[in-house]
Amino acid sequence: MKAAQTIQMVDLKNQYLKIKPEIDKALIEAVEATAYINGPEVKQFIQSLKDFNKVKRAVTCANGTDALQIAMMALDFKPGDEVIVPAFTYIATVEVIALLGLVPRFIDVRKDTFELDYTQLDALISEKTVGIIPVHLFGQCSNMVPILSIAKKHNIAVIEDTAQAMGAEYIYADGTKSFAGTIGDIGTTSFFPSKNLGCFGDGGALLTQNEGLGEKVHIIANHGQRKKYYHETIGVNSRLDTIQAAILNVKIKYLNDYSFARQKVAKKYDAALGNIDGLSIPVRATYSTHVFNQYTCRVSNGKRDELKYYLEERGIPTMIYYPVPVHLQEAYSIYGYKKGDFPISEQLCNDVISFPIHTEMQDDVQELIIENILTFFR
Repeated sequence: MKAAQTIQMVDLKNQYLKIKPEIDKALIEAVEATAYINGPEVKQFIQSLKDFNKVKRAVTCANGTDALQIAMMALDFKPGDEVIVPAFTYIATVEVIALLGLVPRFIDVRKDTFELDYTQLDALISEKTVGIIPVHLFGQCSNMVPILSIAKKHNIAVIEDTAQAMGAEYIYADGTKSFAGTIGDIGTTSFFPSKNLGCFGDGGALLTQNEGLGEKVHIIANHGQRKKYYHETIGVNSRLDTIQAAILNVKIKYLNDYSFARQKVAKKYDAALGNIDGLSIPVRATYSTHVFNQYTCRVSNGKRDELKYYLEERGIPTMIYYPVPVHLQEAYSIYGYKKGDFPISEQLCNDVISFPIHTEMQDDVQELIIENILTFFR
């Protein structure tokens, strides 16, 4: 059955309409105040971000890619240093490593949760290794305790890429929890519009429990200055503007609701799709909650592209995150990796498909999506 209405991967318009009076009021106040850079809304959002995540320092910046770069600068990574990063991730995670003259050391991921396979870490660590970047992919945390244990043993830093998992919680063996991005040395995140906490443009932030490191991050993001026109270190110009902060001040109040809405959609997909031969639904890690920035399944027997085409012919969008692993991207061929080096990442790129999931998903729309998926596999 073909969709009678336009189905969205992410329905940002209806999300906005639900909180339109609050958003419009915040925008008008920010514009009328004309403090477009570092206005009071930015300071307010920083405090809200700290309070929500129970973290000592939060520093906003222009986007999630900048956040990664600033984190590596704050940790004093130097050209030639090696940083361990998953081969199955968005390009930004690796991009900044290359831009800073660092060397990416790729690591394969787990085929169930898609997270960095920490059992391979020890074999990759050399005297040049300075950092590990666990990517909390699709909305749940990497297994941080063993990662941190290995990092501590070798005295290397851990940067959490939390762009897809804001609001997810890591669950320790004793049942206590920490929010994604607050566990390693530094957490980085993005407020790209489609993220679980998204603004109306670009935005990003860094989180840390280390006050001194947080201050260093703040200085680097602001041209390397603590006091205006006095530059104590080399920095960058990376700011979250006041208008975006005003939007985020409203939306962070609804972040838990947004997570619950996505989890509800995921649960319905699970119930309907969990017993299909040839389709694997997302695996929930026992050590993390899942906030479902994406609902990503695996299709076996080489039928992923056929399913994608079948659904799109019927007006149902899908996305492939990601079609090519980073080590096989042309731009990163300079590092000498080849096909077969990271078999799980390579296989995932052939198998994964993400179905629509968002905070405004209507039951009839999701039922239509499910009906078409089931029909394909019958």
